[in-house]
Amino acid sequence: MRQPGRQTRRPERRTPQTAAELAKVHERALAEAAARAATRDTTADDPSLFQPRPEIGDSWERLRRLGLDPDAGAAAVHLGPAEIEHRRRTSGLDPLLPVLRGTLLEQSGQPPLILAIADADGHILWQEGERGLRRSADRIGFLTGARWIEESVGTNGIAAALRAQRPMQVHSAEHYLRSHHSWTCVAAPVHDPGTGRLIGAINLSGPAHSVRPYLLQLTATAAKLAETELRARRLESLHHLRTLAAPMLARVNGPALVVDAAGWTAAAAGLPPPARLRLPAEGWSTTAVHWLPSLGECVIEPLADGWLVRPVPLRSTAPAPAGDLDGPDGRGGPDGPAARDGLGGLGGLLAEQAEGARVRLDLRRPGSPALSVHGAAGSWSHALSPRHAELLLLLATERNGLSAAQLADALFGDPARTVTVRAELSRLRRHLGGLLAHRPYRFAESVLVSVAGPEDPYDLLPSSSGPAVRRLRAGLAGGTVRLPGPPPLPGQLPAPRTGRVALPPA
Repeated sequence: MRQPGRQTRRPERRTPQTAAELAKVHERALAEAAARAATRDTTADDPSLFQPRPEIGDSWERLRRLGLDPDAGAAAVHLGPAEIEHRRRTSGLDPLLPVLRGTLLEQSGQPPLILAIADADGHILWQEGERGLRRSADRIGFLTGARWIEESVGTNGIAAALRAQRPMQVHSAEHYLRSHHSWTCVAAPVHDPGTGRLIGAINLSGPAHSVRPYLLQLTATAAKLAETELRARRLESLHHLRTLAAPMLARVNGPALVVDAAGWTAAAAGLPPPARLRLPAEGWSTTAVHWLPSLGECVIEPLADGWLVRPVPLRSTAPAPAGDLDGPDGRGGPDGPAARDGLGGLGGLLAEQAEGARVRLDLRRPGSPALSVHGAAGSWSHALSPRHAELLLLLATERNGLSAAQLADALFGDPARTVTVRAELSRLRRHLGGLLAHRPYRFAESVLVSVAGPEDPYDLLPSSSGPAVRRLRAGLAGGTVRLPGPPPLPGQLPAPRTGRVALPPA
Protein backbone atom coordinates (compact mmCIF):
# COMPACT_ATOMS: atom_id res chain seq x y z
CA MET A 1 0.00 0.00 0.00
CA ARG A 2 1.36 3.36 -0.95
CA GLN A 3 2.14 5.59 2.03
CA PRO A 4 0.47 9.03 2.04
CA GLY A 5 2.84 11.77 1.01
CA ARG A 6 5.55 9.42 -0.26
CA GLN A 7 7.01 10.69 -3.54
CA THR A 8 7.42 8.02 -6.23
CA ARG A 9 9.16 8.25 -9.58
CA ARG A 10 7.05 6.18 -11.93
CA PRO A 11 7.64 5.96 -15.67
CA GLU A 12 5.39 8.34 -17.53
CA ARG A 13 2.39 6.92 -19.34
CA ARG A 14 2.48 6.57 -23.09
CA THR A 15 0.74 9.42 -24.86
CA PRO A 16 -2.63 8.43 -26.34
CA GLN A 17 -2.08 10.54 -29.44
CA THR A 18 -1.55 8.65 -32.68
CA ALA A 19 1.44 9.16 -34.95
CA ALA A 20 -0.71 11.12 -37.40
CA GLU A 21 -1.97 13.42 -34.64
CA LEU A 22 1.56 13.91 -33.35
CA ALA A 23 2.74 14.88 -36.82
CA LYS A 24 0.07 17.59 -36.94
CA VAL A 25 1.04 18.79 -33.47
CA HIS A 26 4.70 18.90 -34.53
CA GLU A 27 4.11 20.94 -37.68
CA ARG A 28 1.65 23.33 -36.05
CA ALA A 29 3.84 23.90 -33.00
CA LEU A 30 6.91 24.79 -35.07
CA ALA A 31 4.92 27.04 -37.39
CA GLU A 32 3.17 28.89 -34.55
CA ALA A 33 6.44 29.30 -32.62
CA ALA A 34 8.08 30.83 -35.68
CA ALA A 35 5.12 33.15 -36.19
CA ARG A 36 5.19 34.29 -32.55
CA ALA A 37 8.90 34.94 -32.77
CA ALA A 38 8.43 37.05 -35.89
CA THR A 39 5.66 39.15 -34.32
CA ARG A 40 7.06 39.05 -30.73
CA ASP A 41 3.72 37.58 -29.67
CA THR A 42 4.08 35.73 -26.34
CA THR A 43 0.46 34.61 -25.96
CA ALA A 44 -0.21 30.93 -25.32
CA ASP A 45 -1.54 28.49 -27.90
CA ASP A 46 -5.23 27.68 -28.09
CA PRO A 47 -5.79 25.19 -25.22
CA SER A 48 -8.59 23.51 -27.15
CA LEU A 49 -6.07 22.18 -29.69
CA PHE A 50 -3.77 19.21 -29.26
CA GLN A 51 -0.65 20.16 -27.35
CA PRO A 52 2.61 18.26 -26.98
CA ARG A 53 3.41 16.87 -23.57
CA PRO A 54 5.19 19.42 -21.31
CA GLU A 55 8.59 17.73 -21.61
CA ILE A 56 8.30 17.51 -25.40
CA GLY A 57 6.97 21.06 -25.82
CA ASP A 58 9.77 22.50 -23.68
CA SER A 59 12.35 20.58 -25.72
CA TRP A 60 10.91 21.80 -29.03
CA GLU A 61 10.86 25.41 -27.86
CA ARG A 62 14.44 25.18 -26.63
CA LEU A 63 15.66 23.70 -29.93
CA ARG A 64 13.74 26.28 -31.96
CA ARG A 65 15.45 29.04 -29.97
CA LEU A 66 18.81 27.37 -30.61
CA GLY A 67 18.05 27.46 -34.33
CA LEU A 68 18.20 23.69 -34.93
CA ASP A 69 16.87 22.82 -38.39
CA PRO A 70 14.13 20.15 -38.03
CA ASP A 71 15.05 18.84 -41.49
CA ALA A 72 18.84 18.66 -41.12
CA GLY A 73 19.84 18.71 -37.46
CA ALA A 74 23.39 19.76 -36.60
CA ALA A 75 26.85 18.45 -37.34
CA ALA A 76 27.21 14.99 -35.84
CA VAL A 77 29.76 14.33 -33.09
CA HIS A 78 31.40 10.89 -33.23
CA LEU A 79 34.01 9.37 -30.95
CA GLY A 80 37.00 7.50 -32.26
CA PRO A 81 37.60 3.82 -31.34
CA ALA A 82 40.17 4.65 -28.64
CA GLU A 83 37.88 7.16 -26.95
CA ILE A 84 34.96 4.71 -27.09
CA GLU A 85 37.02 2.05 -25.34
CA HIS A 86 38.23 4.54 -22.72
CA ARG A 87 34.68 5.67 -21.94
CA ARG A 88 33.49 2.08 -21.77
CA ARG A 89 36.13 1.23 -19.16
CA THR A 90 35.50 4.33 -17.04
CA SER A 91 31.69 4.50 -17.31
CA GLY A 92 31.01 1.72 -14.81
CA LEU A 93 28.44 0.30 -17.24
CA ASP A 94 30.57 -2.46 -18.80
CA PRO A 95 29.70 -5.17 -16.20
CA LEU A 96 25.99 -4.58 -16.79
CA LEU A 97 25.85 -5.79 -20.41
CA PRO A 98 24.95 -9.44 -19.68
CA VAL A 99 21.96 -8.59 -17.48
CA LEU A 100 20.74 -5.94 -19.95
CA ARG A 101 20.98 -8.28 -22.95
CA GLY A 102 19.08 -10.97 -21.11
CA THR A 103 16.38 -8.58 -19.94
CA LEU A 104 15.85 -6.51 -23.07
CA LEU A 105 16.91 -8.44 -26.18
CA GLU A 106 16.50 -12.14 -25.45
CA GLN A 107 12.74 -12.14 -24.90
CA SER A 108 10.64 -14.27 -27.25
CA GLY A 109 7.76 -12.72 -29.13
CA GLN A 110 9.27 -9.25 -28.93
CA PRO A 111 9.36 -6.97 -32.01
CA PRO A 112 12.79 -6.13 -33.51
CA LEU A 113 14.58 -3.59 -31.36
CA ILE A 114 17.91 -1.87 -30.94
CA LEU A 115 19.50 -1.77 -27.49
CA ALA A 116 21.77 1.23 -26.98
CA ILE A 117 23.65 2.14 -23.82
CA ALA A 118 24.87 5.73 -23.48
CA ASP A 119 27.09 7.44 -20.94
CA ALA A 120 26.03 10.50 -18.94
CA ASP A 121 27.13 12.80 -21.78
CA GLY A 122 24.90 11.03 -24.30
CA HIS A 123 27.64 9.12 -26.16
CA ILE A 124 26.39 5.75 -27.41
CA LEU A 125 28.96 3.26 -26.09
CA TRP A 126 27.22 0.02 -27.03
CA GLN A 127 24.58 -0.79 -29.63
CA GLU A 128 23.08 -4.20 -30.36
CA GLY A 129 20.04 -5.51 -32.18
CA GLU A 130 18.62 -6.94 -35.39
CA ARG A 131 20.99 -6.31 -38.33
CA GLY A 132 18.46 -4.83 -40.76
CA LEU A 133 17.12 -2.46 -38.12
CA ARG A 134 20.64 -1.32 -37.26
CA ARG A 135 21.27 -0.50 -40.92
CA SER A 136 18.19 1.72 -40.88
CA ALA A 137 19.43 3.37 -37.68
CA ASP A 138 22.83 4.03 -39.27
CA ARG A 139 21.12 6.19 -41.89
CA ILE A 140 19.98 8.66 -39.22
CA GLY A 141 23.31 8.56 -37.40
CA PHE A 142 22.20 6.31 -34.54
CA LEU A 143 25.38 4.27 -34.17
CA THR A 144 28.14 3.47 -31.70
CA GLY A 145 30.23 6.53 -30.88
CA ALA A 146 27.56 9.08 -31.80
CA ARG A 147 26.60 11.71 -29.24
CA TRP A 148 22.83 11.57 -29.01
CA ILE A 149 22.02 14.96 -27.47
CA GLU A 150 19.25 17.41 -28.25
CA GLU A 151 21.55 20.11 -29.60
CA SER A 152 22.69 17.77 -32.40
CA VAL A 153 19.83 15.37 -33.12
CA GLY A 154 16.83 17.05 -31.54
CA THR A 155 14.34 15.61 -29.08
CA ASN A 156 15.05 11.90 -28.50
CA GLY A 157 14.69 9.26 -25.80
CA ILE A 158 18.29 9.18 -24.57
CA ALA A 159 18.57 12.96 -24.25
CA ALA A 160 15.12 13.23 -22.64
CA ALA A 161 15.91 10.56 -20.03
CA LEU A 162 19.28 12.13 -19.20
CA ARG A 163 17.75 15.62 -18.84
CA ALA A 164 14.67 14.55 -16.89
CA GLN A 165 16.52 11.78 -14.99
CA ARG A 166 13.52 9.50 -15.20
CA PRO A 167 12.21 6.94 -17.75
CA MET A 168 11.01 8.68 -20.89
CA GLN A 169 9.43 7.78 -24.23
CA VAL A 170 9.68 9.80 -27.43
CA HIS A 171 7.15 8.47 -29.91
CA SER A 172 7.10 9.12 -33.65
CA ALA A 173 6.58 12.84 -34.41
CA GLU A 174 7.51 13.80 -30.86
CA HIS A 175 11.05 13.71 -32.26
CA TYR A 176 12.11 17.19 -33.32
CA LEU A 177 13.83 16.01 -36.51
CA ARG A 178 11.42 14.87 -39.20
CA SER A 179 13.81 12.09 -40.26
CA HIS A 180 13.19 10.40 -36.90
CA HIS A 181 9.38 10.37 -37.08
CA SER A 182 9.27 6.71 -38.13
CA TRP A 183 11.01 5.71 -34.88
CA THR A 184 10.00 5.40 -31.24
CA CYS A 185 12.56 5.21 -28.45
CA VAL A 186 12.22 4.54 -24.74
CA ALA A 187 15.04 5.21 -22.29
CA ALA A 188 15.73 5.11 -18.57
CA PRO A 189 18.61 6.69 -16.64
CA VAL A 190 21.08 4.72 -14.53
CA HIS A 191 22.52 6.22 -11.34
CA ASP A 192 25.47 5.13 -9.25
CA PRO A 193 23.80 3.88 -6.03
CA GLY A 194 26.79 4.95 -3.95
CA THR A 195 26.93 8.59 -5.03
CA GLY A 196 23.58 9.20 -6.72
CA ARG A 197 25.53 10.44 -9.76
CA LEU A 198 23.98 9.94 -13.19
CA ILE A 199 26.24 7.57 -15.14
CA GLY A 200 24.24 6.79 -18.27
CA ALA A 201 21.01 5.69 -19.91
CA ILE A 202 19.55 2.48 -21.33
CA ASN A 203 17.60 2.91 -24.58
CA LEU A 204 15.37 0.71 -26.73
CA SER A 205 14.49 1.93 -30.23
CA GLY A 206 12.32 0.47 -32.97
CA PRO A 207 9.83 1.30 -35.71
CA ALA A 208 7.06 3.54 -34.39
CA HIS A 209 4.32 1.24 -35.69
CA SER A 210 5.59 -1.84 -33.84
CA VAL A 211 6.87 -0.56 -30.48
CA ARG A 212 4.72 -1.82 -27.59
CA PRO A 213 3.63 0.34 -24.60
CA TYR A 214 5.10 -2.12 -22.07
CA LEU A 215 8.64 -1.42 -23.31
CA LEU A 216 8.89 1.75 -21.22
CA GLN A 217 8.23 -0.21 -18.04
CA LEU A 218 10.60 -2.95 -19.20
CA THR A 219 13.39 -0.43 -19.77
CA ALA A 220 12.78 1.17 -16.37
CA THR A 221 12.97 -2.28 -14.75
CA ALA A 222 16.24 -3.01 -16.56
CA ALA A 223 17.70 0.24 -15.24
CA LYS A 224 16.72 -0.76 -11.69
CA LEU A 225 18.34 -4.17 -12.19
CA ALA A 226 21.48 -2.44 -13.40
CA GLU A 227 21.56 -0.24 -10.29
CA THR A 228 21.04 -3.33 -8.11
CA GLU A 229 24.08 -4.96 -9.74
CA LEU A 230 26.12 -1.79 -9.15
CA ARG A 231 25.00 -1.72 -5.51
CA ALA A 232 26.12 -5.31 -5.01
CA ARG A 233 29.52 -4.52 -6.47
CA ARG A 234 29.89 -1.48 -4.22
CA LEU A 235 29.05 -3.53 -1.12
CA GLU A 236 31.68 -6.07 -2.15
CA SER A 237 34.24 -3.29 -2.57
CA LEU A 238 33.28 -1.83 0.81
CA HIS A 239 33.76 -5.22 2.46
CA HIS A 240 37.24 -5.44 0.92
CA LEU A 241 38.12 -1.97 2.23
CA ARG A 242 36.81 -2.95 5.68
CA THR A 243 39.17 -5.92 5.73
CA LEU A 244 42.13 -3.66 4.93
CA ALA A 245 41.05 -0.93 7.39
CA ALA A 246 40.68 -3.07 10.52
CA PRO A 247 44.41 -3.47 11.32
CA MET A 248 45.05 0.18 10.44
CA LEU A 249 42.42 1.44 12.89
CA ALA A 250 43.86 -0.78 15.60
CA ARG A 251 47.09 1.23 15.40
CA VAL A 252 45.47 4.70 15.37
CA ASN A 253 45.35 6.65 18.62
CA GLY A 254 41.91 8.16 19.17
CA PRO A 255 38.66 7.90 17.21
CA ALA A 256 38.82 7.41 13.46
CA LEU A 257 36.80 6.38 10.44
CA VAL A 258 37.70 4.74 7.15
CA VAL A 259 35.35 5.68 4.31
CA ASP A 260 35.39 4.79 0.64
CA ALA A 261 35.74 7.27 -2.21
CA ALA A 262 32.02 8.11 -2.01
CA GLY A 263 32.05 8.62 1.77
CA TRP A 264 30.43 5.32 2.84
CA THR A 265 31.86 4.05 6.11
CA ALA A 266 33.89 0.84 5.90
CA ALA A 267 35.09 0.74 9.51
CA ALA A 268 35.19 2.92 12.63
CA ALA A 269 36.94 2.98 15.99
CA GLY A 270 36.12 5.06 19.05
CA LEU A 271 32.91 6.71 17.80
CA PRO A 272 29.45 5.70 16.53
CA PRO A 273 29.88 4.93 12.82
CA PRO A 274 27.63 6.90 10.47
CA ALA A 275 26.68 5.02 7.32
CA ARG A 276 28.07 7.86 5.20
CA LEU A 277 29.96 11.12 5.39
CA ARG A 278 29.09 13.79 2.86
CA LEU A 279 32.22 14.58 0.87
CA PRO A 280 32.60 18.16 -0.39
CA ALA A 281 31.76 18.54 -4.06
CA GLU A 282 35.19 20.06 -4.70
CA GLY A 283 36.95 17.17 -2.96
CA TRP A 284 39.35 17.03 -0.03
CA SER A 285 42.98 18.12 -0.03
CA THR A 286 45.48 15.71 1.51
CA THR A 287 46.93 18.02 4.16
CA ALA A 288 44.26 20.46 5.33
CA VAL A 289 42.03 20.09 8.36
CA HIS A 290 38.38 20.00 7.29
CA TRP A 291 35.30 20.88 9.32
CA LEU A 292 32.46 18.33 9.07
CA PRO A 293 28.98 19.13 10.44
CA SER A 294 28.73 15.75 12.18
CA LEU A 295 32.28 15.42 13.57
CA GLY A 296 33.80 18.89 13.84
CA GLU A 297 37.38 19.49 12.66
CA CYS A 298 38.99 16.39 11.15
CA VAL A 299 42.30 15.42 9.61
CA ILE A 300 41.73 13.71 6.26
CA GLU A 301 44.33 11.28 4.92
CA PRO A 302 44.04 9.45 1.56
CA LEU A 303 43.97 5.68 1.32
CA ALA A 304 44.20 3.48 -1.75
CA ASP A 305 40.41 3.16 -2.06
CA GLY A 306 39.14 5.88 0.24
CA TRP A 307 39.97 8.12 3.19
CA LEU A 308 41.06 7.93 6.80
CA VAL A 309 39.10 10.50 8.84
CA ARG A 310 40.38 11.46 12.32
CA PRO A 311 38.53 14.06 14.45
CA VAL A 312 40.87 16.63 16.02
CA PRO A 313 40.62 15.92 19.79
CA LEU A 314 40.82 19.44 21.23
CA ARG A 315 38.46 21.14 18.78
CA SER A 316 36.10 18.40 17.71
CA THR A 317 32.40 18.49 18.39
CA ALA A 318 30.29 15.61 19.59
CA PRO A 319 28.97 13.32 16.89
CA ALA A 320 25.53 14.23 15.67
CA PRO A 321 22.57 12.15 16.87
CA ALA A 322 21.78 9.08 14.85
CA GLY A 323 18.84 10.79 13.21
CA ASP A 324 21.12 13.47 11.76
CA LEU A 325 23.40 10.99 10.00
CA ASP A 326 22.75 8.42 7.30
CA GLY A 327 22.38 5.25 9.37
CA PRO A 328 20.30 2.16 10.14
CA ASP A 329 17.52 4.04 11.92
CA GLY A 330 15.05 3.77 9.06
CA ARG A 331 16.09 7.10 7.47
CA GLY A 332 19.68 6.43 6.47
CA GLY A 333 21.63 4.19 4.15
CA PRO A 334 22.05 4.55 0.40
CA ASP A 335 18.29 4.61 -0.20
CA GLY A 336 17.09 6.65 2.79
CA PRO A 337 15.77 10.24 2.62
CA ALA A 338 18.92 11.66 4.17
CA ALA A 339 21.04 10.05 1.47
CA ARG A 340 18.70 11.09 -1.30
CA ASP A 341 18.39 14.69 -0.14
CA GLY A 342 22.09 15.21 0.55
CA LEU A 343 21.35 17.28 3.67
CA GLY A 344 21.92 14.87 6.56
CA GLY A 345 23.40 16.31 9.75
CA LEU A 346 22.64 19.99 9.28
CA GLY A 347 19.45 20.52 11.29
CA GLY A 348 20.59 22.04 14.57
CA LEU A 349 23.61 23.80 13.09
CA LEU A 350 21.67 25.47 10.32
CA ALA A 351 19.00 26.59 12.77
CA GLU A 352 21.69 28.65 14.50
CA GLN A 353 22.65 30.21 11.18
CA ALA A 354 19.27 31.69 10.29
CA GLU A 355 20.23 35.19 11.45
CA GLY A 356 22.07 36.77 8.52
CA ALA A 357 22.64 33.47 6.72
CA ARG A 358 23.42 33.61 3.01
CA VAL A 359 21.80 30.83 0.99
CA ARG A 360 22.67 30.17 -2.64
CA LEU A 361 20.60 27.78 -4.74
CA ASP A 362 22.91 26.61 -7.53
CA LEU A 363 20.96 25.41 -10.58
CA ARG A 364 23.63 26.07 -13.19
CA ARG A 365 24.27 22.41 -13.97
CA PRO A 366 21.21 20.61 -15.35
CA GLY A 367 20.39 17.61 -13.23
CA SER A 368 22.76 18.58 -10.38
CA PRO A 369 21.01 21.13 -8.13
CA ALA A 370 22.93 22.14 -5.01
CA LEU A 371 22.40 24.34 -1.97
CA SER A 372 25.20 26.41 -0.40
CA VAL A 373 24.84 27.90 3.08
CA HIS A 374 27.23 30.49 4.53
CA GLY A 375 26.87 31.60 8.12
CA ALA A 376 28.52 32.00 11.49
CA ALA A 377 28.97 28.26 12.12
CA GLY A 378 30.52 27.41 8.75
CA SER A 379 29.81 26.87 5.08
CA TRP A 380 28.42 23.85 3.21
CA SER A 381 27.45 22.88 -0.29
CA HIS A 382 25.14 19.91 -0.69
CA ALA A 383 23.30 18.13 -3.48
CA LEU A 384 19.51 18.41 -3.55
CA SER A 385 16.86 16.00 -4.70
CA PRO A 386 14.87 17.21 -7.74
CA ARG A 387 11.72 17.75 -5.64
CA HIS A 388 13.53 19.75 -2.95
CA ALA A 389 15.21 21.85 -5.63
CA GLU A 390 11.78 22.68 -7.08
CA LEU A 391 10.40 23.66 -3.69
CA LEU A 392 13.38 25.85 -2.78
CA LEU A 393 13.27 27.57 -6.18
CA LEU A 394 9.60 28.45 -5.70
CA LEU A 395 10.23 29.74 -2.18
CA ALA A 396 13.25 31.73 -3.35
CA THR A 397 11.18 33.48 -6.02
CA GLU A 398 8.21 34.09 -3.70
CA ARG A 399 9.68 35.62 -0.53
CA ASN A 400 6.26 36.41 0.95
CA GLY A 401 5.64 32.67 1.10
CA LEU A 402 3.27 30.10 -0.36
CA SER A 403 0.67 27.85 1.21
CA ALA A 404 0.71 24.09 0.73
CA ALA A 405 -2.16 24.38 -1.75
CA GLN A 406 -0.35 27.06 -3.75
CA LEU A 407 2.81 24.97 -3.87
CA ALA A 408 0.82 21.88 -4.93
CA ASP A 409 -0.77 23.89 -7.74
CA ALA A 410 2.65 25.24 -8.80
CA LEU A 411 4.26 21.77 -8.86
CA PHE A 412 1.44 19.48 -9.99
CA GLY A 413 -1.30 21.74 -11.34
CA ASP A 414 -3.49 20.32 -8.57
CA PRO A 415 -3.98 22.36 -5.36
CA ALA A 416 -5.44 19.29 -3.63
CA ARG A 417 -2.07 17.47 -3.53
CA THR A 418 -1.06 19.10 -0.25
CA VAL A 419 -0.09 15.86 1.52
CA THR A 420 2.92 15.35 -0.76
CA VAL A 421 3.97 18.99 -0.43
CA ARG A 422 3.71 19.01 3.36
CA ALA A 423 5.69 15.76 3.64
CA GLU A 424 8.54 17.10 1.48
CA LEU A 425 8.61 20.44 3.29
CA SER A 426 8.64 18.64 6.63
CA ARG A 427 11.80 16.83 5.51
CA LEU A 428 13.35 20.10 4.35
CA ARG A 429 12.50 21.94 7.56
CA ARG A 430 13.85 19.06 9.66
CA HIS A 431 17.23 19.48 7.97
CA LEU A 432 17.31 23.23 7.32
CA GLY A 433 15.91 24.21 10.71
CA GLY A 434 15.45 27.96 11.16
CA LEU A 435 16.25 28.79 7.55
CA LEU A 436 12.67 27.90 6.61
CA ALA A 437 9.53 29.29 8.20
CA HIS A 438 5.92 28.16 7.76
CA ARG A 439 2.35 29.52 7.71
CA PRO A 440 3.00 30.26 4.92
CA TYR A 441 6.07 28.30 3.86
CA ARG A 442 8.95 30.70 3.15
CA PHE A 443 12.60 31.47 3.80
CA ALA A 444 13.14 33.19 7.12
CA GLU A 445 13.07 36.99 6.93
CA SER A 446 16.75 37.35 7.90
CA VAL A 447 18.02 34.86 5.31
CA LEU A 448 19.62 36.32 2.18
CA VAL A 449 18.74 34.12 -0.81
CA SER A 450 20.14 34.03 -4.33
CA VAL A 451 19.63 31.65 -7.24
CA ALA A 452 22.31 30.85 -9.83
CA GLY A 453 20.58 29.72 -13.00
CA PRO A 454 21.88 28.02 -16.13
CA GLU A 455 22.93 29.92 -19.23
CA ASP A 456 19.99 28.50 -21.18
CA PRO A 457 16.69 29.09 -19.32
CA TYR A 458 15.35 25.77 -20.62
CA ASP A 459 18.10 24.00 -18.66
CA LEU A 460 16.53 25.23 -15.41
CA LEU A 461 15.59 22.05 -13.49
CA PRO A 462 15.07 20.07 -16.72
CA SER A 463 13.55 17.14 -14.82
CA SER A 464 10.66 19.32 -13.65
CA SER A 465 7.35 19.52 -15.49
CA GLY A 466 5.72 21.67 -12.80
CA PRO A 467 3.52 24.43 -14.30
CA ALA A 468 5.23 27.19 -12.30
CA VAL A 469 8.72 26.00 -13.26
CA ARG A 470 7.71 25.84 -16.94
CA ARG A 471 6.32 29.39 -16.74
CA LEU A 472 9.52 30.53 -15.08
CA ARG A 473 11.64 29.02 -17.88
CA ALA A 474 9.53 30.75 -20.51
CA GLY A 475 9.64 34.05 -18.63
CA LEU A 476 13.41 33.89 -18.29
CA ALA A 477 13.76 33.07 -21.97
CA GLY A 478 11.54 36.00 -22.88
CA GLY A 479 13.32 38.40 -20.53
CA THR A 480 10.16 39.21 -18.57
CA VAL A 481 11.32 37.76 -15.23
CA ARG A 482 14.61 37.29 -13.40
CA LEU A 483 16.04 35.06 -10.72
CA PRO A 484 16.95 36.49 -7.30
CA GLY A 485 20.47 37.89 -7.53
CA PRO A 486 23.32 37.48 -5.07
CA PRO A 487 22.87 39.23 -1.72
CA PRO A 488 24.82 42.46 -1.14
CA LEU A 489 28.34 42.33 0.21
CA PRO A 490 28.96 43.46 3.80
CA GLY A 491 28.64 47.24 3.97
CA GLN A 492 26.37 47.49 0.95
CA LEU A 493 22.72 48.41 1.20
CA PRO A 494 20.41 45.55 0.27
CA ALA A 495 18.17 45.89 -2.73
CA PRO A 496 14.49 46.53 -1.95
CA ARG A 497 12.68 43.25 -1.34
CA THR A 498 9.52 42.58 -3.30
CA GLY A 499 6.96 39.92 -2.70
CA ARG A 500 7.36 38.26 -6.09
CA VAL A 501 10.97 38.38 -7.15
CA ALA A 502 10.70 36.42 -10.35
CA LEU A 503 7.85 33.94 -10.50
CA PRO A 504 5.53 34.82 -13.42
CA PRO A 505 1.79 34.71 -12.91
CA ALA A 506 -0.21 31.62 -13.78
